[in-house]
Amino acid sequence: QVQLVESGGGLVQAGGSLRLSCAGSGRIFNSYAMGWFRQAPGKEREFVAASTWSGGSTTYSDSVKGRFTISRDNAKMTVYLQMNMLKPEDTAVYYCAADNGGFSYVVPTTTHQYFYWGQGTQVTVSS
Repeated sequence: QVQLVESGGGLVQAGGSLRLSCAGSGRIFNSYAMGWFRQAPGKEREFVAASTWSGGSTTYSDSVKGRFTISRDNAKMTVYLQMNMLKPEDTAVYYCAADNGGFSYVVPTTTHQYFYWGQGTQVTVSS
């Protein structure tokens, strides 16, 4: 079992930055691919960014590419999402998630590929 707790959300003006953190606990954290998703009111949960277990491969949705950066520190069992040049359309609850481990080199990008989820942290970008 993996427990995930997000932090770092808040209110920021358009053009600003935030860094989200996701602290993991439980089983071998460094074997899990990690991802960030977001869900705005009335919309489906959507993929934002993901990293393999090592951090050697990452991928991003087109809407955040060039603005957001996912990174991880396995020694601290934490994954981060640095968000720059924020836009009002980035407003959502952000969730981190972990796959089922196994040191895979596949970067998962769909909700079905993730087994463990945090409770989410609200990000609000004002115009």
